[in-house]
Amino acid sequence: MVKCINPKIGETISDPSCGTGGFFLGALEHLSAKKLNEEEKKFLKFQTFHGWEIESSTARLCLMNLFLHGIGDLKETPDIEVNDSLKKSPETKVDIVLANPPFGKSSSDVPTPDIKLSQKEGYFLRGDFWITTANKQLAFLQHIVSMLNDRGRAAVVLPDNVLFEGGAGEVIRQKLLGTVNLHTILRLPTGIFYAQGVNSNVLFFEKSKKSEIPATKEIWFYDYRTNVRHTPKKNPLTSNNLQEFIECYLAEDRKNTRQNWSEKHPTGRWRAYSYDEISKRDKINLDISWLKDDNLIDLDNLPETDDLINDIIEDIESALISFKTIRENLASN
Repeated sequence: MVKCINPKIGETISDPSCGTGGFFLGALEHLSAKKLNEEEKKFLKFQTFHGWEIESSTARLCLMNLFLHGIGDLKETPDIEVNDSLKKSPETKVDIVLANPPFGKSSSDVPTPDIKLSQKEGYFLRGDFWITTANKQLAFLQHIVSMLNDRGRAAVVLPDNVLFEGGAGEVIRQKLLGTVNLHTILRLPTGIFYAQGVNSNVLFFEKSKKSEIPATKEIWFYDYRTNVRHTPKKNPLTSNNLQEFIECYLAEDRKNTRQNWSEKHPTGRWRAYSYDEISKRDKINLDISWLKDDNLIDLDNLPETDDLINDIIEDIESALISFKTIRENLASN
């Protein structure tokens, strides 16, 4: 995510749910690899990072992590606020947001742009939001858009339901495509960020100035999920596994990147869909896959019914013979 966003010295970087500061350390490693003058070093140390973490013990770990890597003085910096970042609109816009918002439904008050609703118990006002939602990821997605300045860019880890959920999800996707340039979605293997069985994605987008024309013209998808399997011990996900995606993402001419999908190359993992194609999909569904899953039965190329029945009969007869042999061996002993 950091390699793709490619932060530069002088840019501000925020995470509204920063945890122990993993994204900050990744960005710091990226920035520290460059030769910096004294002024740039000072900006990197005191002005680059700003985070929020609701758990005080986790926030302290984040502060210490950054300090041990040369960031801040543990007095006024690093700037890590111990509170719920959703509770108020951003006071200062930033250049970059890197985030992995908490998963699940909200267990606290719900943000809403509806003034009347905000006066009721269990709600609070967020006039910069598009719609009321108790879904944490959808709330954070709206919040992150509000955090960005014009031309600001973000990389955000989100579960699949954000891409297809109806109701508030559909409204937010419509607004998102109009407000930001949602140019890339990386589909990740199962179980990378969340509990086993919950699929995640990384959404890359750039804030645009207000316009009547939708900011998103096309979305490039990289499917690193279909026919891909990683396990924590035997086959862990490494940076090398995503190198091809990074090359596709950073290519100046994306249409000619390696392994681009086409009708002649149906196994390509890198494919673009236009705004018109996306907007015509039911509920503006962004959960898109075009690759053939090798684990699924190909219903279009099944054998003839008689052949299937004969194969089943042969398997049953073979199993019966095996059981009879086992019985005879047991009897003889």
